[in-house]
Amino acid sequence: MELSNEYNQSGLFVRVCLIEDSPKLRRVLELGLRKSGYVVDTAATGTDGLWQAEGCSYDVIILEAHLTGDKGLSVLRELCSRRPPTPMLALACDSSPEQRIRCLREGAGDCLSKPFALEDLLVRVNCLVRRKYGCPSPIVRFGGLELNTNNRTVQRDGSIVELTPREYRLLEYLAMNQGKVISRSEIEEHIYNDNVELFSNVVESAISTLRNKLLSLGVAPLIQTRRGLGYVLHLSLRAQSA
Repeated sequence: MELSNEYNQSGLFVRVCLIEDSPKLRRVLELGLRKSGYVVDTAATGTDGLWQAEGCSYDVIILEAHLTGDKGLSVLRELCSRRPPTPMLALACDSSPEQRIRCLREGAGDCLSKPFALEDLLVRVNCLVRRKYGCPSPIVRFGGLELNTNNRTVQRDGSIVELTPREYRLLEYLAMNQGKVISRSEIEEHIYNDNVELFSNVVESAISTLRNKLLSLGVAPLIQTRRGLGYVLHLSLRAQSA
């Protein structure tokens, strides 16, 4: 696999499950994805990958199509049969059209042949996630703000809104789920790494800080609290893709 000296930082903030039986490749991909800001869970076998997918809501699953000791395509078929389905990126061992066609027929949203550049994988993950959220453009506008999921910036009237990485992730996640009530546990799962020790009010505190920062900039209230349920980006200010 060809790797450049710089990792591509584009893409939505997502939670990824990487199912790859090669320890070396699994580690390289995991480090690259984490450096790009993604929360990553890994599995060395299809059985472990299925178990992880059962207990966690992933934005994308990256699957080696030819797992040692497992039938990779059968794992792909099983994952794609679950509802709601998770976008799948299959990794094929060669560039033959037959392999790509078979992976796509089994339900993969995309197929990437080895060897490949990490940047290529990141761009494909980004496209799958945007497709999942019905956001074909990397630019999302709402409430007087312009959010760019490629370079992870937020602008208001052409000026950059200074947000911490975690504040950006929170705003982006709510924007991608416009009009949908997002529970505290869903926010914890997508915004915070498993290595972070969470306090009971961590989500409430993050929401409050983000709200106050946007209000200080003169942005109309965007985030509503649905007591006992979670949070929602205000429907009357619903995001629209550029």
